[in-house]
Amino acid sequence: MAQKVLFAWSGGKDSAMAFYETRRDSRYEVVALLTTVTQDYGRISMHGVRKALLKRQAASLGLALEEVRISKDASNETYEARMGDVLSRHKRKGVCGVVFGDIFLDEVKKYRQEKLAGAQMKAFFPIWKRETRALALSFIEAGFRAVTTCIDTNVLDESFVGREFDGAFVSGLPAEVDPCGENGEFHTFVYDGPIFREKIAFERGEGVLRDGRFWYCDLLPVGDLACDRVPATP
Repeated sequence: MAQKVLFAWSGGKDSAMAFYETRRDSRYEVVALLTTVTQDYGRISMHGVRKALLKRQAASLGLALEEVRISKDASNETYEARMGDVLSRHKRKGVCGVVFGDIFLDEVKKYRQEKLAGAQMKAFFPIWKRETRALALSFIEAGFRAVTTCIDTNVLDESFVGREFDGAFVSGLPAEVDPCGENGEFHTFVYDGPIFREKIAFERGEGVLRDGRFWYCDLLPVGDLACDRVPATP
């Protein structure tokens, strides 16, 4: 019998590739997406993507969306408490763990494992230690399509935000930047690919610099779908 798991979903390419691998693995049954949302902005934390687009991704994946809602000034203790409440609720429903799209940051992996162990659950890492350039190119070759939503101006210039994540993007990255942005150099939004039932329609909006460092490209939903009017799992 397949183990029931939550999937830690950021909406970006690493999540998509990890989900792609997990869905093809008969050992696991993904029951819901788990996403941290900043309530003040109504956006995916760190990635800056509007919740309406997140909900469209969930609908296209055919999965429930479990939001962990935090304020923009929330402490790590508050985040952990709210995440713990969500995990406990799903543990009671028979969920055994959470799947993550992390690739090589050992301290992040250890943190997740420790927190999940505290909830008597396990952490799974289907793309762990994959070579990141090969992983980025395999994402593109598999038919996924994504756009960059945020870049760290300490390592990339503004021209990289709002761009398609394609072969030209990967080839044009400075040598010191990880091809998957695993160190936080950039974040993406996946809008098409083999895991989706249908393409997520959007258009690029304005760019904005936040905290004097991070350039965001706002993505605007196009059209009005039924999932836009359905609340996320409370």
